[in-house]
Formats: sequence, C-alpha cells, structure tokens
Amino acid sequence: MATTLNTPTPTPTPTPTPSPTLKAGTSWADAWQRCLAVAPEAFRDDRVLNLWNGAWQAEGRTLPATTPVDGSPIAGPPRLDADTAHQAVRASLDQHRAWRHIPLPQRRARVAATLDALTQHRELLALLLVWEIGKPWRLAQADVDRAIDGVRWYVDGIDDMLGERTPLAGPVSNIASWNYPMSVLVHALLVQALAGNAVIAKTPTDGGVSCLTLACALAAREGIPVTLVSGSGGQLSEALVRAPEIGCVSFVGGRDTGAAVATDVADLGKRHILEQEGLNTWGIWNFTDWDKLTAAIPKLFDYGKQRCTAYPRFVVQREAFDDFLAAYLPAVRTLRVGHPLAVAQPEDPYPALDFGPLINAAKAKELTDQVAEAIDRGAVPLHRSAPDPALFLPGQDTSAYVHPVTLLAPPPSSPLHHAEPFGPVDTIVLVDTEAELLAAMNASNGALVATLATDDEATYERLAPQIRAFKVGHGKPRSRGDRDELFGGFGASWRGAFVGGELLVRAVTEGPAGERPPGNFPEYQLMP
Repeated sequence: MATTLNTPTPTPTPTPTPSPTLKAGTSWADAWQRCLAVAPEAFRDDRVLNLWNGAWQAEGRTLPATTPVDGSPIAGPPRLDADTAHQAVRASLDQHRAWRHIPLPQRRARVAATLDALTQHRELLALLLVWEIGKPWRLAQADVDRAIDGVRWYVDGIDDMLGERTPLAGPVSNIASWNYPMSVLVHALLVQALAGNAVIAKTPTDGGVSCLTLACALAAREGIPVTLVSGSGGQLSEALVRAPEIGCVSFVGGRDTGAAVATDVADLGKRHILEQEGLNTWGIWNFTDWDKLTAAIPKLFDYGKQRCTAYPRFVVQREAFDDFLAAYLPAVRTLRVGHPLAVAQPEDPYPALDFGPLINAAKAKELTDQVAEAIDRGAVPLHRSAPDPALFLPGQDTSAYVHPVTLLAPPPSSPLHHAEPFGPVDTIVLVDTEAELLAAMNASNGALVATLATDDEATYERLAPQIRAFKVGHGKPRSRGDRDELFGGFGASWRGAFVGGELLVRAVTEGPAGERPPGNFPEYQLMP
C-alpha cells in the first residue's frame, strides 16, 4: 500500500503593489512644450514674457521657481522694475482710449472669441494650474470652466447691464492672489474689457504665471487690450495703484497689503474693489441634523481651504460638542491628500483628491509651526491625519504638503484664534450662550461668508443679522458667486464697490452724475 506524505502547501508570494507613477502626458515638460506650441509669442525657450504696449516683451529678471507639487523647477515670473511698469501703464491708457470707443457688439464678439479659445485649451490651462499652484485636476478644471461659463453669462446679458453706462477714464488695474487665476482674475479681466476698459493684471508672486500668460495670449490674439506684468508689490505698486492713469484698482489678497492699497486709493479718491481675508465661521446652536454636517465637512476642505470662502472655524454649543465630534471626525478621516498627478498606472484617470499641496513649502512650514505653537500654549489636538504613501510618488519632495489638523480652543495669543490659516487646519471654540456664539463668530472684525446651523428658523432669523459676514448660510456653506448674486464683505474684509452680477459691471463703469456704487467704503473715502 502506497504511503501518502502530507506535503505543506507553499505560501503564495504576495504580488508587490506597484509604486505610483506620473499620469502619462502630464509632466511639467509636457505642459511647457504645449505652451510653446500654442502661444510661441508669449513663451520663449525656458521663460515667459510680459505683455504690454500690445506686444510680448522680454524685459524683466526671471526668478527661479519651483512647483509645490514635488519641488521641481518650473517657469518663474519675469519681474519688471518700477520704470518699466510705469511705461506699461501709460501704454495701457493709450489702449484704453481706443478701446472705449469700440462699439459694444465688436467688444462682445472679441470676448466671445476669447472664450472659445480658452475652451479649446481648457485642459492645458488646467494642467498648468496643477503644476503651478497644486490644484487637483477636478478643481483645476472647475477653475477654468467657471471663468469661461461666468464670462459667457456677462456676454449674453451685457446690453441690459450697461444700458447708458460708459467706460472709466482709465484702465482697470488688477492685483489678485494666486489661488484662482482663472475664475477670479481672468474672469474679472474679460468682464472689465467687455464693459469697455483696457485691463492690467499683475501676476501673483506665488504662482500661476504660465496659466495667466497663456490665457492673456489667447485674449490678446482676439484684440482684447490686456497688459500682463510681473514684479514685486513694492516695485510695482506705485504704477499699478497710485498712477494717475489708472481708472480703478481691483485687489484680492491679505489684510496687510490690502490696508496699504486702501490708504493709497483713499488718498487719491480712486475707484476701487478691495477683497481681503476674514475668518469665516460655522456656528452650531440648538442643532440636530448631524448627517447633514457629516456630508458637508469633506467639501469644506476643497483645495486645502486655500480659498477666501473657506470655513476654518467651528463655533459649537458646548452641550452639543459630543454629537458634533461624532459627526465631524468620521468625515475628516475620509479626506484624500496627495500628488495631483500620481496614479497606479500611467493611463489611469486623474486621482480623486480633496486637495494636494499648499502653495509652497514656506507656507506649509509657517502653518505647521503655528499649529505646534498653539498646542504648546494649550490648544487640544483632536485630529491629525497622516500621509498615505499610495497617493505620492516614491521619494518625492512633500515639503509643501500639510495634512488635516483639528484643534480645540486655540489660545488668544495664537494667529489661529483670530485669523484665517489659509490651509487645512480647523479650530473649534466652545460657547455656552448666544452672546458668546456671536462674539466668537465675529472674532476677525468682518468676514466674507458665515454659516449658522440651527434647527429653529426663528433663531436663525434673529441671530444671522448680527453675524459680521456678507453672506450667511442657514446650515449650508456660502460661496463667492460671480453671476446673478453679488459679493462683498463687512469690516476689514472688504473696501470699495461690491461686485457680482450687474454690480461687477457698475463697479468698472460710469453711471449717472453723482452715483456711488453700492459697497463698503470708509467714511473718509470720496467717490464720484
């Protein structure tokens, strides 16, 4: 009889998980070559050019730049000196004097043609946003699409918005932050031009120069009188803010720089739109719909909260704190943070991320240091996310990435107590009375948006008007709104004319004698 031996079953060797790789055709080198092919007049070898006096100019000292995505080199801004900036402004005034007499149907046709060109190259514009400011693909495409769709809305309705209104006496100067180059800056430029003004834009110092250069090249080809210059604020502010040729200053940025601009335009009696930061808050009072809050939390982290309408502060009724945590923590743990172009296989779709890096490593370090300092001074860390290696390329530079952090009770001495972090850090303040709720929600002397989550409609109607934010949502987030809803701010978050819808056109045109556009103006401000 044969003997059967019990041979051990061999343990199968596990199949190694492939390391993430870059999505095919999306490298910075690929994007740059496409820029050279699409707009050779604006891109030269390894640098971008400035656009003024109707031509692409090689002046300007190009500074080295790196992408926040992985720290590798990309094209930097060609920084002009003050004298050249003044020349550009004077040339823009000449363009303005000609453009303001172009009939509206022709202006509309040229802006519409620009939108068609932007649509044709939307994927390249979005890819540039990924590399230059770290936006995930979904959000980069949305930024491009909002610019295009938003301006089309104005193209369709400009006749009624303008009526008998006329362009300003000089061009509109635009100084904007880096986070929304298309849906804020390019959108504004094209609407201002549609209304009959020549337009000037300063490229943001921290990123977006190539995306803006491509967009402006497409606009210039259609005859839009656009000027695009790069340089430090200190060097260019005399020309872009104080120059007598400027008809209006449109500024989006922080309070420190905005305060200096506000002083300049007030001294000169110059028309202005100044959007500045504010601590947007989400209040919880007599609230029970926790599933609704859980669903909202991930959306509030879009682009790592690097948005003027982000909500970094939750003001929570103390007796509801346990329910709040039960709704909040599971949601924040679902967030996906990684390299915006890292995929398992080169042909895979773009990764589905909530956000990627912050704008640069310096900002990431500043925010990380603020968190550490707040904890040292008594803040309680409730949540800290860890990186997922599957969402990054092997060995990549991750110095610009900050993963979600939630702190309870940041000390009054911490910047996280009274200023927006502009990054993925949430802070929570507990309150016991309605008066404490309102005081905590109004901690930054004015904000752009806020939300009050309460079950009782009467409570919302009573408390919402006391919240110092321009838009207050009832249990849901509010956004900027660029079409049929106006936008502004209270207190130190805004100066000058409100915008959005028809008011954006009114802010950059002249109406009846003595008209003053609706807005938030200091008492000493003189407006025609």
